[in-house]
Amino acid sequence: MQKEISARTLRMRRSIAVLIIVGVSAGAQVAWNQFAKTNPTPTSVLSDTQVAEGPLAKDILNTLTIKGRAPKTGYARSEFGEGWATVSGCDMRNIILKRSLTETELSTDGCVVLSGMLADPYTGTNIEFQRGASTSADVQIDHVVALSDAWQKGAQSMPYEQRVEFANDPLNLLAVDGEANQKKGDSDAASWLKTKKG
Repeated sequence: MQKEISARTLRMRRSIAVLIIVGVSAGAQVAWNQFAKTNPTPTSVLSDTQVAEGPLAKDILNTLTIKGRAPKTGYARSEFGEGWATVSGCDMRNIILKRSLTETELSTDGCVVLSGMLADPYTGTNIEFQRGASTSADVQIDHVVALSDAWQKGAQSMPYEQRVEFANDPLNLLAVDGEANQKKGDSDAASWLKTKKG
């Protein structure tokens, strides 16, 4: 059984999802640091003209080394925990559904979303959600940075507990159209972007 993660722990480590994404820009930070050494004046006291003369983000990005993904060797969903963690007695799937849906009907304990309306961010459509064996999958919870993708881009070196927190980080979770989520799979933004239906 998945151990409960406290809301405090999640808040303290919310940045894990961001770190996976921002990890790609580490080279940009190095480039900025090199610039700062030769231009040590804090930007807060620079004039607009001086700021405009500083390095552009696109120039810093051009200094990054571009690499492909690392091998998927050793990846398994269980490397990120056994299913959804619970926070304050509620599982993360229902926490995200409650956050994302409107007109929700909840179970008596307030933890399970029974129905609601999703304005889907991936397709631009409205989806009526109804909990049930044949309908729950109409709305799925997507890891924006897929776990497999994260594994190949550095999460394999994280401690297990940190990977569990990453898999349950609200900043990396979206309630979305089930079909769109299946099409996205473990793709990253270089190989899949949302497309509006209709």
